Amino acid sequence: MTEQTTASDHFRCGTIAIVGRPNVGKSTLLNHILGLKLAITSRKAQTTRHRLLGIHTTEDTQFLFVDTPGFQQKHINALNKSLNKTVTQVLTEVDVVLFVIEPMKLGEADELVLKLLPKNKPVLLVVNKADLMGDKGNLLPLIQDFDLLFDFAGIIPVSAKKNLYLDELLAAIREHLPEQAAMYAEDELTDKNERFLAAELVREKVFRLLGDEVPYSVTVEIEKFETVKNLRRIFAAIIVDKESQKPMIIGKGGEKLKQISTEARQDMEKLFGSKVYLETWVKVKGGWADDARALKSLGF
Repeated sequence: MTEQTTASDHFRCGTIAIVGRPNVGKSTLLNHILGLKLAITSRKAQTTRHRLLGIHTTEDTQFLFVDTPGFQQKHINALNKSLNKTVTQVLTEVDVVLFVIEPMKLGEADELVLKLLPKNKPVLLVVNKADLMGDKGNLLPLIQDFDLLFDFAGIIPVSAKKNLYLDELLAAIREHLPEQAAMYAEDELTDKNERFLAAELVREKVFRLLGDEVPYSVTVEIEKFETVKNLRRIFAAIIVDKESQKPMIIGKGGEKLKQISTEARQDMEKLFGSKVYLETWVKVKGGWADDARALKSLGF
């Protein structure tokens, strides 16, 4: 009984924001810490559009990671204003902030996020893809530059994709989390429901399989989600901004839409641990990304 009480006394639990410019590997970092694909990823900016909670529980700590959209500077429409508001709001609510950057790729976008970082809570500088720099010594000039710009609580080089130094990162985060009981059950991984996760997986495939023009005008709405024994029946509408974008997603003879559906279904089956029947189609909803009412109905 005494040992259990002592362990409980020293248990830590808190929230950690993952922030940075678009496409620095924030969602990849979260997925590799969790050990499963929860957050969708692609090489395109604006892949992450929602605040997503990822829960990682160990013997003595519950880490509540909040994956945020990349802070947007281009194409400032109602959608991107909503995404930026999410980032700034999260920064006021969490216990620890991870500012994720890439080595050798610093620019105005990184500096803009740097200006948003809170001065009243611990911020860790996470240099992702550090394996690309070779020897750790190559990171020193970069670290020194950033150290002059902000008073970081720590600087940790990692490689999310290669699972390098993630334990060191978790240890550094833990030091700054409050001593308190876990907020979620040990086996919980997120606060999002399967309907939300299904929509995100379909959208990820659109981002990955299409060119640069279409993805930013695309969102996904799950119109029906049924669970029958070990089968999930999911009906998803891929919503585009213009009529001309519809054939791009459908593809010749419906091949592109079929590929999107097949790859999304396979990821859903891995995530949900069951068979999935997925039906997708394309709808046109002009100007949805700049329409506050449409955004609200789509969960933004």
